Amino acid sequence: MRMSLRERVVDHTILTLFALFAVIPLVGVVVSAVTPSAANDGGFHLPTTIDLGNFGLAWTDGHFGSYMLSSLLVTVGVVVLTTVLAVLAGFAFARLEFAGSTVLFFVLLAGLMLPSEAFIIPLYFNLRSAGLLDTYAALILPQTAQSLAFGIFWMRNTFRVFPQEVIEAARLDGARDLRLLWGVVVPPSLPSVATMAVLVSMWTWNEFLMPLVLITSEDHRTAPLGLAFFKGQHLTDYSLLSAGGIIVALPIVVLYVLLQKRFISGMLGGFADR
Repeated sequence: MRMSLRERVVDHTILTLFALFAVIPLVGVVVSAVTPSAANDGGFHLPTTIDLGNFGLAWTDGHFGSYMLSSLLVTVGVVVLTTVLAVLAGFAFARLEFAGSTVLFFVLLAGLMLPSEAFIIPLYFNLRSAGLLDTYAALILPQTAQSLAFGIFWMRNTFRVFPQEVIEAARLDGARDLRLLWGVVVPPSLPSVATMAVLVSMWTWNEFLMPLVLITSEDHRTAPLGLAFFKGQHLTDYSLLSAGGIIVALPIVVLYVLLQKRFISGMLGGFADR
């Protein structure tokens, strides 16, 4: 059913307004980042001169090289572990029959409703007892467990709509479960896997509470935590703060742009482009 001209105008107007609400603050941050510090009073106005040196100064003073390396290590570790475990568990819940699968699946789904604030204190004492405080493992393992609820839910739904005739044909050819999963089911499901990986990457990269509580040394600080300390040192230098914010956000923006096609395809959940 085709929309009328009036409906299209209303739709485009609403979408344009929402886009402006989202884009204008980002433009303001970018403008602030290239404004000379002496001319930046925190307001929104176009600078008379552009100072790209703010990025270099923020990178050096904020030690973002070390912080972003820590974030990269943690994010890669969480994404790899979550992806492998979610694919395996999602396939098991979607295509294999075992006792208690339904109950176990809904228990796992409860993790979607559990915020970090609810378990951060007992998690701190558990990791301290295990001698893992102030290590990368203290960030990778809990965030992997936290992401698995969504990952398993996402991959289960993906594998449940996978064409049954393809699976039956593979089984007739003698494919066992693991070969069926990695050789037949996963390759055409890569857009969904990529979507899950991008979402988990965003959540992990932007995580602030866990690094704040579980990390004490500067060597293991992640980028968002480092940005918070940087903000405390430059409360009124809006140019440096904006440059630091862009530095921290840029890797996730680049990742999304590179995987945009697969991300959208995975969100739509179709197989039309494969």
